[in-house]
Amino acid sequence: MSPSSPLDLLSDATDVTLLAHVRPDADALGSALALGRALSLRGATVRVSFAIPDRTPESLRGLDAGGLVVPADRVPATSELLVCLDTPVPDRLGSLADRIEATRAAGGAVLVVDHHASNTRYGTHHVVDVTAEATAVLVLQLIDGLGVPLDEPMARALYAGLVTDTGGFRRARPSTHRMAARLLEAGVDPDRIAREVIDDHPFAWLPMLSKVLATARLEPGAAQGFGLVHAVVTREAAAGVRLEEVEGVIDVVRSTSEAEVAAVLKEQEPGEWTVSLRAVGKIDVSVAARSLGGGGHRLAAGCTGHGTAEEVLDAVRAALASAPLL
Repeated sequence: MSPSSPLDLLSDATDVTLLAHVRPDADALGSALALGRALSLRGATVRVSFAIPDRTPESLRGLDAGGLVVPADRVPATSELLVCLDTPVPDRLGSLADRIEATRAAGGAVLVVDHHASNTRYGTHHVVDVTAEATAVLVLQLIDGLGVPLDEPMARALYAGLVTDTGGFRRARPSTHRMAARLLEAGVDPDRIAREVIDDHPFAWLPMLSKVLATARLEPGAAQGFGLVHAVVTREAAAGVRLEEVEGVIDVVRSTSEAEVAAVLKEQEPGEWTVSLRAVGKIDVSVAARSLGGGGHRLAAGCTGHGTAEEVLDAVRAALASAPLL
């Protein structure tokens, strides 16, 4: 093993900042918290953060057993070691993206741990495996390499990332099921995690969902004739609900059996929309998302669009029309 290997970086580091992407999901934040806890148990000073929102999403707060999450404004300009998790491009770090170049300029190391096909290898060191179903898979390998015993808080954070990014293990290989078994043996309560991270919603979710689904439209001829279903979440519709409720709309819309691709537009500011794309298995939506400045996985990707909702949808339609088939 070379002196500059990722494991050596993690083993030797005494001060580590771990960053998840904006609007972190369970895989991004869970991976950061699990690796952060392992490094903390080894004696390192550790902080975990993300740029947006300004606090941990409620459904993910149970993952931060050690209180490692700090606000973005408390992340130092440079770190001995900066670890970016589940983040394929620096822009996905939002206002914290400047820590990458600052850390490099100060002589620090930037380790990127990710499983997205669109990863641009923007760090000084990389653990990137596009065949991994979740970044959590790679983080467990790193924890094992560090020789840190897997405890329940680490296992809980990793399980949350694994169960969400595999679609409830629908897209999991045998090795991933064996990993899940290890996490359960470490004390994870799978029912509790599923309820907290996936299933439970406040009542306000129902009227929001009603408004959003009223905008849903099916275009059977779109997406190269395989069908596109889409819906729009305006700022007005999203008012009063948590970030996780808005992000979860795509999982409802994607259940449309007549459509290969589902798209949900979420209004961030007037004229600015984040777009979630999901495919069943015939179209590579990661390529479509990359053509629009985003990225992701072959069956789950996203991007940001500007203009009216219809203008953004037109751009999505065009991108899907030329996306490769799987």
